[in-house]
Order: sequence, then C-alpha cells, then structure tokens
Amino acid sequence: MRQLLALFVFCFGATTAAVGYAFATVTIPDPNPRTLLQNNVYYWSDGTVLATDGSVNRQNIPVSQVPADVQWDFIAAENASFYSDPGIDPQGILRAVVHMAQGDSVQSGSTITQQFVKNTYLDQSQTVSRKFKELLISTKIGAGMSKQQILQGYLNSCFFGRQANGIQAAARMYYGVPVQKLNASQGAFLAAAVNEPSLFQHADSDPKAKAKAKARWSWVLDRMVKIGKLTPEQRARYADAGFPTPRKWTLGSGLPGQTGYLVQLARSYAQAHDRSITDGSLSRGGYQIHTTFDRKQTAALARAVAKVRAQRLDPAHRSVDRDVQVGASSVDPKTGRILAVYGGSGYGHAHYSDNADTTGVPVGSTFKPVVLAAALQHRAVLKPGEPPAPITPTSKFNGDDGIKIKDQQGNYVTDDKDPTGLLHQRNDTRRRWGHITLRKAMEQSVNTPYVQLGEDVGYRNVAGTAQALGLRPDSLAAPSAGFYIGTSTPSAIRMAGAYSTFAASGMRANPYSVTKVTHNGSVLPGFTAPAPVRALPAAIADNVTDVLRGVIAKGTGTKAKALGRTAAGKTGTTDDFRSAWFVGYTRQLSTSVVLFREDPAHPQLQSLVGVGGLQKVFGGDIPAEIWTRYMSDALAGLPDTPFPAPAPLGRGANEPGTPTHTRSDDHDKKDDKQDGKKNDGTDRSGGGDRTGKAGRPGKWTDTPTDAPEDPATLPKCRHHKCR
Repeated sequence: MRQLLALFVFCFGATTAAVGYAFATVTIPDPNPRTLLQNNVYYWSDGTVLATDGSVNRQNIPVSQVPADVQWDFIAAENASFYSDPGIDPQGILRAVVHMAQGDSVQSGSTITQQFVKNTYLDQSQTVSRKFKELLISTKIGAGMSKQQILQGYLNSCFFGRQANGIQAAARMYYGVPVQKLNASQGAFLAAAVNEPSLFQHADSDPKAKAKAKARWSWVLDRMVKIGKLTPEQRARYADAGFPTPRKWTLGSGLPGQTGYLVQLARSYAQAHDRSITDGSLSRGGYQIHTTFDRKQTAALARAVAKVRAQRLDPAHRSVDRDVQVGASSVDPKTGRILAVYGGSGYGHAHYSDNADTTGVPVGSTFKPVVLAAALQHRAVLKPGEPPAPITPTSKFNGDDGIKIKDQQGNYVTDDKDPTGLLHQRNDTRRRWGHITLRKAMEQSVNTPYVQLGEDVGYRNVAGTAQALGLRPDSLAAPSAGFYIGTSTPSAIRMAGAYSTFAASGMRANPYSVTKVTHNGSVLPGFTAPAPVRALPAAIADNVTDVLRGVIAKGTGTKAKALGRTAAGKTGTTDDFRSAWFVGYTRQLSTSVVLFREDPAHPQLQSLVGVGGLQKVFGGDIPAEIWTRYMSDALAGLPDTPFPAPAPLGRGANEPGTPTHTRSDDHDKKDDKQDGKKNDGTDRSGGGDRTGKAGRPGKWTDTPTDAPEDPATLPKCRHHKCR
C-alpha cells in the first residue's frame, strides 16, 4: 500500500513538475497570418454595403461596438463563467462530454478564452498535444489579457458560415446590418451558428437547418434568462416576435454590374489621398470606405443605358453594334459628389476598363463652351497689335465652311496636308452661314467661328480656363486649330464636373468619390470634402449656361427637350464619327454620356458609322437619349429649378470684316420665332465640327452631312478641294 501511495505521489509530482515546466517554457506564438487578414468594405452614400473585397470576409471591430445583449448571448451559450474563470474550465469540459454522451444539445467543452486561442494562435486539429498546448496558452492568456480583449478577439475570429469570419461580417451576411444594430434575438442565432456554421448558414431555406437553428436559438435565450441577462418578459417578447430568420443567401459572384467600377474609383481616390493606403495594405484588408455613390441613381443610369441599347442596337444582326461602348457620369454641382457612373457591361463580362473614367476618347464640340467661357473672361485679340477686345455671346464671326484661320499676329494658320499649305477650316456641311453670333454657332455647332475665336483668345487662356473648370492638364491636347473644337480627351467624370461649374454659377467643386475611410476602426485623416472654389465669375458662367440652354431649345440637342425641365447642354461628335457625346445639366445635376466603338481585342477607336442602323451617329442622338432617360428618373420629385438670369456683359466686339447687317440676323429672327420646332435632335440647317484634312485632329461634327441642302447656299465649286 505504501508502495502504491509512493508511486502515486511520485507520478503526481512528476506530472505536476512536467506541467509546471511546460507552463514555464511555453510561449504565446504569433497569431496565424490568416487571422490577421480582413476584407475591405465599401458603402453606398446611404450607409448600406456596396461591396466587399479581399480573400477573407472579416472586419475586425472593437468589442465596444458589439451591443451588450449580444455579448451576453455568446457568453451565455459558450462560457457563462467567462468573467470569473482563469481561462480554462475543467468542469465545463467534463460537462460537455456528459451532455454529448446523453444526446443533448451540442455544447463546447472549451471556454471562450480557449476558443480564442485555438482560432487565433493554433490550428483546428483534434490531437491531445494540440489540446494540451491550448490549455497552457489559454492559462497564460487569461492571466495576461483583459477579459474585454479576449472577448473581442474571440468575436472577431469565430467562423459563422456564409464565408463570414468575425461577428461584423456575420451581422452583414445574415441580417444585412452592421453589428451595432443587432438585437439580442439576432445575437442568439449568431451565437448558435458558431457551433454548426455549415448547417445553420442555410437556415433561410433548409427546413431541417431552420428547425435545428430555432431550437438552439431558443436555448440561448433561455440561458440568457437563467444567468440574469434577460427578464422573462423580454424573453417572451422575443418569442412573440418569432425566430429571426436570416436573409436569403447564395454564394457571392464577385463584383456584379457597375460595382467593380465603383470599387475601383473609390480605391483609386483613397490611395491618391493617403499614401499609407497601398495595394499591399488593401490586400490585408481592414478598411471601411464610405463613398458618394447613390444607389438609386446608379441603378437609374444603368437602366437608361440598357433601355436605349435594347431599343437602338441589335448586335445579333448588325456586327457594327457589337463593340459599342457607353460611359457616363453624374455629379452634384454644389458639392462635387460623384453620384453615379456607368463604366461598361461589368467585370462579369470581362470588361474591366471603366468607360466613365477613361481618357483617350476626344470630346468634340462639347469643348466649345470652354472656349466661349475663356473668351468672355479673357477677351480676344481681334487685330494684331491692339488690346484684347470684349467678347459676348452676340459677337459675330464668320461661319462659312473652308475659311482660312489667322493667329493673333495676323498670320494664316498653316496645314502641311493642304495643297495650299494653309488650313482651310471645315464645317460638317457646306452651308454658307456668313457672319453669325457665337450663340448661333454654339446652338448649331458651327466650327469655324470657334476655331477663329480660340486662336484670338489664345491657347494659354483657353487651356487655363479648361483647368480652372477641373479638366486635367494631361488630358488637354497640344496647341492646334482642332484643340478649340475638341481634340482633348477628358474623362466623362471630368466633363460632368466641368459643366457642373457652369451649373453652379462658376463655383467649381472637384468631383470626388470618398467621404470617409477607417482602418481597423480608426478614422483616417485627409478625406474631408473638397471645398468649392471660384473658377469663373458668376456672370460669365451664367451667360454660358444661357447659350447652352439654346442648344437644347433649338439647336443640336433638342432630343433633351423631352426632359421637360430647365436644362442646358452641348452635343459633340468626333473624327470620322469615332465618338459621340452629350453633356448637360440642371441646377441639381450634371451628367455626361459618351458613345464610342472599341474592340476589346484591338483597343483603338473605330468609326460609329452604321451603329444603330444610322449612317452617322451624333451626340444629339443616342447619347442625348440616354441622358434624357436617366435625368428624368434621377430628378423625379425634385422641383424644376431655374438658372440665374445672366448678368449683362455689355457690348461685344465682332470679328473684323463683319458686315453691319448679316445673313445671320434674318436667320436668328426666324429661328427665334420658330423656337426650334423643326429640330428633332439633328441639325437640319448645317454647321458641324470639321477641323480639316489629315494631319489635323479630324472631322469633328455634331450635325448630319446628309441633311437636305438649299442649292442657293452651296459653294459654286463642288470639287473636294473647295469643300
């Protein structure tokens, strides 16, 4: 007997010594790298989740953001003695074994501390050595970390099914809310889901899973009453409300629809405004990026594009319709918030380039308002050696086709592609306009007045105005005659932003897409909204708007009259019909739409001729139709807000040689009387945007060359050199 007792004492002592040695020598390992990974969450402007990206669906949060009732749901279900035990619970382990042997509800034999250690520092293997190590580390963790730190680590590391790691991801996947908005009943379900995530994730659709989840949910609420964290009356109210069935779930499909473009815009903006946000840090996750994107307006823009494409394009029967691309953007003129973009058919269709944010698509005659704004502000050198003369929308310039253009020194602009060596500026049609007002030239998109005006104002002044309106310097074309009628290639976003400056009476609010960024719960600096700045005097911006109202009322943009609101805008069509634009605005919203053709396998612009069965495609056609449909939806319910009355600019000078009475005077009176009644979105009277022959930036046009022509207006010579 003494020998047995001695043997027992020896074994006990040896075991105690071994455990003591193991406890003394064991170290807390570094967390598993995977447990440090999180995803990034992107939010719509209304605070709902737009998208998540990253390899792991987890967003770590401080435990203070978890409602107290939800914290107690987990403690009641997993470890009621959490706040009093040392991190391990031998009795709990034995109790769990007995319950499972009797066929009762599954219970964890581990404390919350042990589960935190297993999830964060160890693996999920079921070996004696791993369990022993778990107990030792849990004891050390229990002595070295606060209970709140342990609970926080546990809630952030649990797997809940539905690819959700951590309680924040679980709250969104199961109930579509942030964790702060969970109630005790929903928390009870999530506490239940930790035990059998692969089954409970289907509680929305699988009757067996729902029945088992409901039983476990009810048990968790009963435990809450037992430990004094719910009153019987509260428990009864949750019972009356019924089981909190999770929302429907299917395995995710990446970034559908416009989501990919929105996420990329937000990522790029965040990285541009905080150098600590790198591709590497984004891959590790933990960012919450709040955007300006409006869910309803983004959907409305996508619907408008889809509707017009379905009605106008037939890729199954017309090969030319197969590579047609649309880009669009909508901006709030007061704040610069990017409310919606249309970037293409979506990542799901292998279209990864954002058509709304791309450069390389010339803007054509939508650039003419920039030239007009520069002229109104900086004046124009109409005669060499004389001071710049004032310009107003009523100033007159020669609108005839084929005229020669002079620079500020009075020299003719050259063109080495022309047999004469001089540039003969072209319009799209051969109508003899004579000297017409800049207002009329804008309405009918006649090129020659704006090319000469641009030369008289000067490249530096026009480029400076473009940048003041928000166009990027690297998107502006080099000096040439074509620069003044649209060889530059700003994005659709930037064009919407530039026109929004006109809408806001000269106050520029730079387009932006991110309102706030947090990382691991901490708000990052540098994401305050850009403050609007004065880009143009109000009188100039309002006069440009007044001219652009005429484009819609009786010019090349009359399709936009269907909006039925006070609006202003400009059409634009480019070299060999390689792109077509419509940019327009109300006081509340500025939107740009661009149409172009590009084969993804051969990324270069192709002609739009034949698209939609049309011989020629103009900005006043398909782009204006998309713009009108979208704006009708986006502005529904808002008042028709008038633009400010333009302040008088005084008397403007005319181009030298302008007759006292011109043919355009009669045309202006006639058109004002008719108010564009005969105009249906194409220019029946001529005009256009031709910049010249090869070697110049191209044949920029807003108007159809196949329109009926009055023989009396044709030049005497119909040889191609005369056209």
